[in-house]
Amino acid sequence: MKRVIVTGGSGFIGYHLASDLAGQADTEVTVIDNHARGIPDDMFKGLLARENVVFLNADMTNKDFYQRLSGRYDEIYHLAAINGTKNFYERPYDVLRANILSLMNMLEWCTPDNCGGFLFSSSSETYAGTLNSFLDEHPEFIPTREDVPLSIDNVLNPRWSYGGSKIIGEIITANYCRVHGVSSRIIRYHNIYGVRMGFDHVLPEFFRRVYHREDPFKIFGGEETRAFCSVADGVKATQAVMRTERCDGQIVHIGNSTQEIRIIDLLRKVLDIADFHPEIQVHPAPEGCVMRRCPNTDKLKSLTGFEAKQTLDDVLPEMYRWYMRRYAEMEGGD
Repeated sequence: MKRVIVTGGSGFIGYHLASDLAGQADTEVTVIDNHARGIPDDMFKGLLARENVVFLNADMTNKDFYQRLSGRYDEIYHLAAINGTKNFYERPYDVLRANILSLMNMLEWCTPDNCGGFLFSSSSETYAGTLNSFLDEHPEFIPTREDVPLSIDNVLNPRWSYGGSKIIGEIITANYCRVHGVSSRIIRYHNIYGVRMGFDHVLPEFFRRVYHREDPFKIFGGEETRAFCSVADGVKATQAVMRTERCDGQIVHIGNSTQEIRIIDLLRKVLDIADFHPEIQVHPAPEGCVMRRCPNTDKLKSLTGFEAKQTLDDVLPEMYRWYMRRYAEMEGGD
């Protein structure tokens, strides 16, 4: 029986990853979370109802928790983190504390005897400051490779609480695992999207305002581009990195470089799906917002053979319907 841990398993990517793992033969999945951001909804309860899923409700910043773990785990996927742009600005210290301490505590429990492989979930936010400050001089930084320099362009901007925690996390993971002989991988997710991704991201926010038929429809920025990767592809890529020996000790970007789109064009896709055509009012983007972000995924393909397949047009209609149902339920609509 393969034993697997997914931390942050009630969150967006964590839930989809744990669900996929739980559907695999002879696999026991231990899900760790405290529901700080994840939603214990019917989908999550359905996951926990599976016989091969164990749930531990825990604050991973508390070292005493790790006494509850026993035996050897073949794969540990560490996705636990406080995410969401609103949290970056309103709770920057909480973001830093939770993200760094939970990682350090998890790693300090890991040894070659009890951990077959450790995967740290990082983010494209690690190099957002680099793109903000140096892209004009270095247009070759996009599509962005794994060896791009990491930087923070303004430590006083609370937005960097999340990106900073991920930069520190990459350094901690690389050095702990090398010193202690733990097989490890670092992945950087790039704009993963899909059903159950919460309500604080750009697409759910668009859906909410479509539900309320906002007109005029305000957009903050719009010329910025992002390359969106479906959660189904992201989950498959994550496991491919974990299970490929050549990825040991590597940083690998996970995303879909074929799906780069301007945010205003993304909005137009959503409005077309909804058959809703309000006036669009464009306002300045928030300070620190990166103008363009698109991963180079050549390394992912060369090491694992994996390529993302789903497009925005494949996923957005289903996602739109799911969110319309959720907003109707939340607000007592039909």
